[in-house]
Amino acid sequence: MLSHFRADKVDSLIRHLPKTDLHVHLDGSLRLSTLLDLAKDARVALPSDTEDGMRQLVFKSHYGNLAEYLEGFRYTVGVLQTAEALERAAFELAEDCQSEGVCYVEVRFAPQLHVSSSLSLDEVARAVARGLKRAEDAYNATPRVKSGEVPPFHAAIIFCALRMFRPEFSACYRSYFDACGYSPEEEVFKRASLDLARAAAHLRNVEGLPITGLDLAGQEQGYPAEAHREAFQVAHQAFLGKTVHAGEDYGPESIFQAIGDLHSDRIGHGTWLFSTARVTDPHIVDRDQYVRRLAQYVADRRITIEVCLTSNQQTVPELAGDLSKHPFGEMVARRLSTTLCTDNRLVSNTTVSREVGLAVKTFDLDVKRLQDILAYGFKRSFFPGEYLEKRAYVRQVLDCSDRLVHAFVHDPSNRRA
Repeated sequence: MLSHFRADKVDSLIRHLPKTDLHVHLDGSLRLSTLLDLAKDARVALPSDTEDGMRQLVFKSHYGNLAEYLEGFRYTVGVLQTAEALERAAFELAEDCQSEGVCYVEVRFAPQLHVSSSLSLDEVARAVARGLKRAEDAYNATPRVKSGEVPPFHAAIIFCALRMFRPEFSACYRSYFDACGYSPEEEVFKRASLDLARAAAHLRNVEGLPITGLDLAGQEQGYPAEAHREAFQVAHQAFLGKTVHAGEDYGPESIFQAIGDLHSDRIGHGTWLFSTARVTDPHIVDRDQYVRRLAQYVADRRITIEVCLTSNQQTVPELAGDLSKHPFGEMVARRLSTTLCTDNRLVSNTTVSREVGLAVKTFDLDVKRLQDILAYGFKRSFFPGEYLEKRAYVRQVLDCSDRLVHAFVHDPSNRRA
């Protein structure tokens, strides 16, 4: 078991192994120093003008509830209202990934949160793409990449549609309510997600931006996935990847809706996949059978679960005191396709290496199982290149991982302490 080796050696191996982050929100992953800088420029009032102060007041190690966890986003979104700020945030997020061995990242965000009278949706997407491309080009020009010592870095973009929003969320969302003043809320939400899906397809197909997927985020309870069926059908027909936040604050039925109604290839969080207690549909008589068949369906079709351990522990009261209660252990035992992600590097104060370390130590993963989990991230990614290019890239990643593990296992200093 990896956990049987000296802790400092385990952490070093984890840091150097090639990793992915398939579920990371741009607006939840700013550098805190950058947030402070941008807030001054944008004249956004913060609760504190120091990093320590912001850690104490907003970006905490533990949160009382989901509302408290989400509080920081009004500040991060507030400063990401210019092309320059968006490009900087994307560039720095990619750099932070590179510094800990994450060589593939899919950055997700809701462009409509950043659209204003002076910044179009297309300009928002281009700014983020520029930041990622600058970081990608710089890293891939280094001697370590050119020599083949480490795999190159690649980045893609996932657009987030929201299950629900309010006019005060952004000027763009306000415009939808203004234009659809006599429409039910559900139709307003549907209109916004449909426009976003069409924009994603256009910007990928016409401009060549690395937009490879569509996501659905936001409050699950009371806002079913089926309302966004048309948007995800557009994404499906455009051959975009589909991932959906599901099973995070609602039960197994939400996961089934994401798969059945939205063609979801991956599930964000999936925390309540095995929870029979959270099945609410009165027509489901045998809850045990329903959950068992759903889990089998997810496993059989290799629908990948984007697991965010720290984020879940911070927002799910049942997990607050004991991470071992997280269903990731059962997911691994059932051989589901899972990948470890940060969700929000700033808000959750985490990194991919930290998430992997938590998984290894909490669930006693051995080297082979860890390599398999890390490989799922690359294999189930919405890679922006051609299929054969992706296969070659995955092969390069796996070979690098094998070399690192071989050196680690055969290093005499790795004997048990």
